[in-house]
Amino acid sequence: MSCNKKIPGPTLGIEDRCCTATTGCSFDGTLRNVVTEPIYVQKVYDAALFNLQGLRTIEGQIFTPALGRGARIIAIREIRCRKFFNPQNINDPRNLTVTPTTTLAGAEFVEDGAGRDVLVIGPDGTASERLVFANTTECDEEGRGTPIFGTQNIAITGSVVVEIDVVYQDDCDRDNRATLKAIVPIATPAAPLILTNFFELCLPSVFDSAFLPRFTEFCNIDCEVRLATNSIRRDIMIDPATGTVRANLIIALCVTCEKKIVVPVQLCVLSTGFPVLEANVEQICSTFPQLFPNQIDESSKPCGQEF
Repeated sequence: MSCNKKIPGPTLGIEDRCCTATTGCSFDGTLRNVVTEPIYVQKVYDAALFNLQGLRTIEGQIFTPALGRGARIIAIREIRCRKFFNPQNINDPRNLTVTPTTTLAGAEFVEDGAGRDVLVIGPDGTASERLVFANTTECDEEGRGTPIFGTQNIAITGSVVVEIDVVYQDDCDRDNRATLKAIVPIATPAAPLILTNFFELCLPSVFDSAFLPRFTEFCNIDCEVRLATNSIRRDIMIDPATGTVRANLIIALCVTCEKKIVVPVQLCVLSTGFPVLEANVEQICSTFPQLFPNQIDESSKPCGQEF
């Protein structure tokens, strides 16, 4: 009896922890298949990028697992930090989140008559853009944009995950290695960590367009961590009876935010056609339906074909 079995289709080896993406786009290096295509998109009219930093000091943070009776840490190999996120609950208050709040001067957000901002769909697929209005007449006459100013308050809430790779000796003086882990609270929704900055953006004409310009903002956050005084003796405490580890930390919250003024436009772009992906599932059906229609404008007529 043979135990050899053929596994159909592509497989990911157990040693392959990472992967590469497949887009379905290809270009043969020549222009023979390049055609013009119109697309209806959002154009970035002006943008501003900000890097902000917040600090949080942590005293006596408990780490797990406990190292055991009589343990003592003799070296730290690495200490690292990442933001906490619970994929089972996007509303988990422990999720590290950045919430920007912006007020404008020289312009105003368009409202619906009930005091609510008018939100439109952004490229992220959510209602993440606000319509902006300002009297742009003066700069329109010069063919230039109108400056607007704003104040940004960024509220940081949630927790981070801190891991410490340590070398420790147990009560028999044997060297061991362990990874200590803790979910460290940064701030609560009731008392967020606030970062503030100011910005200027350029607004296009609100009159020479069928659409009002839109304002959008988004942020990303990362963290870096170190021992409070960079000393194992001063910053790490171990209960001699249980081996429970406590540590004093300094956590830096590193925030990148971008603000954009965008307007809907129609562009002509050069294209090599639709992406073509190869199915990686064994086929039983003889044919399969298309996902996108064929191009049927005049430029796509086969050579010599007459209508």
